[in-house]
Amino acid sequence: MFNADDLKNGFVDDLKNVKNEVQLSEFWKKFFSKQGSIQGLMSGIKNVAKEEKKAYGQFVNDVKTWAQELYDNKKAEIEKAALQARYKKEEVDVTVPPVHEPVGCLHPLTTVKYEMINVFAGMGFEIFEGPEIEDDDHNFTRLNVLKDHPSRDMQDTFWLTDDLLLRTHTSPGQIRVMDKEKPPIKVLVPGKVFRSDSDATHSPMFSQLEGLVVDKHITLCDLQGMLDEFVKNMFSDTAKTRLRPSYFPFTEPSVEVDVSCFRCGGKGCSLCKGTGWIEVLGGGVVNKKVLENCGIDPEKYSGLAFGIGIERITMLKYGINHMGKMFENDIEFLKQFKA
Repeated sequence: MFNADDLKNGFVDDLKNVKNEVQLSEFWKKFFSKQGSIQGLMSGIKNVAKEEKKAYGQFVNDVKTWAQELYDNKKAEIEKAALQARYKKEEVDVTVPPVHEPVGCLHPLTTVKYEMINVFAGMGFEIFEGPEIEDDDHNFTRLNVLKDHPSRDMQDTFWLTDDLLLRTHTSPGQIRVMDKEKPPIKVLVPGKVFRSDSDATHSPMFSQLEGLVVDKHITLCDLQGMLDEFVKNMFSDTAKTRLRPSYFPFTEPSVEVDVSCFRCGGKGCSLCKGTGWIEVLGGGVVNKKVLENCGIDPEKYSGLAFGIGIERITMLKYGINHMGKMFENDIEFLKQFKA
C-alpha cells in the first residue's frame, strides 16, 4: 500500500522552502500537475482490490483536500509578501523636495514664423506648403526666369540633376497654387529654401514666407497697406514702411520694402546704421507673364507678391547678430527665448 506519510512529509518539507512565485510554480508542477505526486495517487487505484477502491478513493480525496489547503495558504502568503514588496518599492516620501525638470520652449524661428502667419491669417490668407525639391520649370522658367537670365547665377543654386534642384525660394508654391486655383487667391507659402551662401547674415538653408494675392484691381497700394499692418504687429505700433524701386523677374514693378527703425523711432542708430530705416523684404506687382504662364488673364486680374526671410525678421526682432546662432542648438542661447 502507498505510504501517505512519506508523501505528506515530502510535501510539507518542500512547501517550507517555497519563498516566491517562481518556486511556487515549480512546487505546483511537482505535486499538482498531471505528472505530479498527488495527481499520481489516482493511478494507483488500479492496484487496489475491488472492495478497497471506495476507501482508497476517499483517501486520495482527503490527501488532495489537505494538500490544496496548505498550497492555497502558502500562495496567499507569497502574494501578500509580493504586494508588500511592491508597495515598498513604489513608496513615495512626500517630504523629499521635488525635482524640477526644465521646461522647454519653442525655437525663436518657430515662434516668429507662427507670429507672422497669424498676422497674415488675420487678413484672410490661407497656407500652402510646396515641395523642397523643385523642377526648373516651377522654380525658374514659369516665374519669368529664363534659361539665360542672369538672376539664375545670383541664386547660387544647389542642382540635383539637370532639371531638379533644391528650391531657391518659396515662389514655386505660387505657381502651384495658381495652377490649381483661380482668382481670387490669397495664400502664404512658408518653408525652407536653399542657396550656396554663408556669412553672418546668410545661410545655405533658411526660411521664407511668400505671400501672393491675385484679384481684380490689385495695386502696390494694397501691398504697402498689408505690410504696414505686418510691421506694426511684428515690431512696433508706430512702425511704417517705405517702398524703393528694385528688380525681380517675377514682379513688375518690383520694390524693396524698408521698415522705420523700431529701436530709435527713425532718428538713426546702430541698428539702422543711422538711416532710420531697415530693409526687411522684397515684393511687387506680379509680372503679367507669370499670370499668363498659369492660365490667368492679366487683362482681367492683377496680383501682388512678397517674400520675407523669417531668419531676417527673427534677428531684427530679438537683436541676434549672427544667423548661425539659430542653427547651433546652443541651450544657453535658446534659454533666452523662454516665455
